[in-house]
Amino acid sequence: MEKRKIKLVNYLAYGSTDFLGAGAFALTAAWLLYFYTTFCGLTPVQAGSIFAIARFVDAIAAPVMGYITDNFHKTKLGKKFGRRRFFLLISIPLVLCYSLIWVSGMSYWYYLLTYIAFEIVYTMVLIPYETLASEMTTDFKKRAKFTGARMFTAQLSAVFAAFIPGRLVEALGKDDPMTFLYAGTIFTVIFVCVLTFVYKFTWERPLEDILNEEVQGEKIPFFENVKKVYIDLISTLRVRVFRQHLGMYLGAYLSQDIFNAVFTYFIVFSLSQDAVAASNLMTVMYLLQIFGVWLAMTMTLKLNPAPAYRLAISLFMIGVIGYLVVYYANPSNLMLMLFILIGVAGLGRGGLNFIPWNNYPFIPDVDEVLTGQRREGVFAGMMTFIRKASQALAVFLVSFILQEAGFVSGKDVQSASALNAIVAILTIGTLIFLVGGFLISYRYKLTKENHTILLNEISRLKSGGSMSHVDATTRKVVEQLSGWQYEKLWGNNPVGYKNRVAYRSLQDKKKSKTS
Repeated sequence: MEKRKIKLVNYLAYGSTDFLGAGAFALTAAWLLYFYTTFCGLTPVQAGSIFAIARFVDAIAAPVMGYITDNFHKTKLGKKFGRRRFFLLISIPLVLCYSLIWVSGMSYWYYLLTYIAFEIVYTMVLIPYETLASEMTTDFKKRAKFTGARMFTAQLSAVFAAFIPGRLVEALGKDDPMTFLYAGTIFTVIFVCVLTFVYKFTWERPLEDILNEEVQGEKIPFFENVKKVYIDLISTLRVRVFRQHLGMYLGAYLSQDIFNAVFTYFIVFSLSQDAVAASNLMTVMYLLQIFGVWLAMTMTLKLNPAPAYRLAISLFMIGVIGYLVVYYANPSNLMLMLFILIGVAGLGRGGLNFIPWNNYPFIPDVDEVLTGQRREGVFAGMMTFIRKASQALAVFLVSFILQEAGFVSGKDVQSASALNAIVAILTIGTLIFLVGGFLISYRYKLTKENHTILLNEISRLKSGGSMSHVDATTRKVVEQLSGWQYEKLWGNNPVGYKNRVAYRSLQDKKKSKTS
C-alpha cells in the first residue's frame, strides 16, 4: 500500500491533542485543589483523596485500555473506524464531562465520580493517541516533528490554563465560583474541537498489515494478556538506566507538581495577594518555559543530558529559594521581584519538562540490548502511569499537610501554622525533589557517545555477531547502562513476559535432562 504523505495539517492535528493532555493537567494542577477547598466545602484531605483514588482506578483501566485498543480491529466497529481512532471519535461527546468537575456546591461523591469519569475518558484518548506517531510513519525525523508539535502545544496550553482563570476572576470577582466553571467549559470546547481535528487528520496502520503480523504471532487469552501487560510494565524497572531516568524524571516533575499545587495558596494566603496575581505570575512562568525548552535543547546538544538537566534544576532552585527570601524580607517592590523570580524558575522548568522526555526515546535501545526485543509501548505505558501517579501523590501529600497544619476550607485568613505549612511545602517540599533529581543525574551515563556504542553493538548482534567477540569498551558501556552482566544480555534473562516464559521453559528442559 502506498504511504500517505504527511502534511503540515497532520503535524498540527497530532500536536493539538496535548491541549487535552497538558492543558487538562495544567488547569487541574494549578487550580483544582484550590477550587475544591475554596468553593466546594471539601477539606484538603478529601480533595487530595479524589486524585489518589482516581490514580488507583487508572492503574486498572490503563492496561486494560491498552489491550482493548491492540485488539479492537477484530470487531466491526474497529474495522470501520480504526482500532485506535474509534476511541478518539467516541471521546468527542464524552469529554464534555470535564465541565462537570468545575460545578460548585456539590457533594464529595459528586466530585469523586466526575473526576474519575474524566480520567477514564482521558485514558481513552491518551493511550490510542500515544501510538499514532509510530503508526503514521516509521521515519525518525518525521516522528521527531510530531514530538516537537506536541511539545509546543503542551507549553501553549499551559499558558492558557494559567491565563484564562485570571481574566475570569477579573471579570467576575474573586468570590464567584462560576469563574472556574467558565474556565472548565472553555477548555471543554477546545477539547471537543481538538479531538475532531485529530480524528479527521490522523490515521493508523492498514488493517491488512496488522492481520499479516498476527498470522505469525501466538494468540494469548484475555486474562493472560492482562497478566502480560503488568509483568512487562514492572520489568521496565530492571533496566538500570530507566531507573535512573525515572529518578531524574520524578525529581523534575514531582517538584513542579508540588510547586503548582500550593502556588496559588502561597500567593493568596501567604502573600495576601489575589487569584489574579497568581494567574498572572503563572502565565509568565509558562511563557518563560517555552524559552526554557529552547535553552535546554541547545544545552543538551552541547553538554549531554545530565549536565543540561543540572543547569535547569539550578535555575528552578534559584526561583524557589528567591521566593523564600522574598516572603521573609517583604520588599517594597514585591510584585516585581515575584515576576523576576518566577521567570527564572520558568526557564528552569522548561528544561525540566524537555530533558526527561528527550532522554526517554533512547531508553528502549538499552532495553533491546537486554531483552532482544523492541518494547517502546511498554515503556510508554509505564511513563504515562508514573506521570499520573506522581501528580496524584504530590497533590495528596500537599492536601494532607495543609489539613494537619490547620488549613480551613473557605476562610479568607488562615492560621500562622497553615501559612508556615504553605511556605514550607512551596520551598522545602519542592527543593527536596530537585536536590534528589540533581544527585541522581550524576549516575546517568546515557550520553551521545555511549548511545552510539550501544547502537553499534545492537547492530552487530542483529547481524549475527557473537557475544563472545565483544570488545572491552562496549562490554563496559552496555553493562553500565543495563545493569546486567554482558553474558545475560540479548534475551538470556527472565526480563519481560516473553523472556520469562522462554527462560522458564529452558530451565525446565535443563531439569528434565539432569533428572
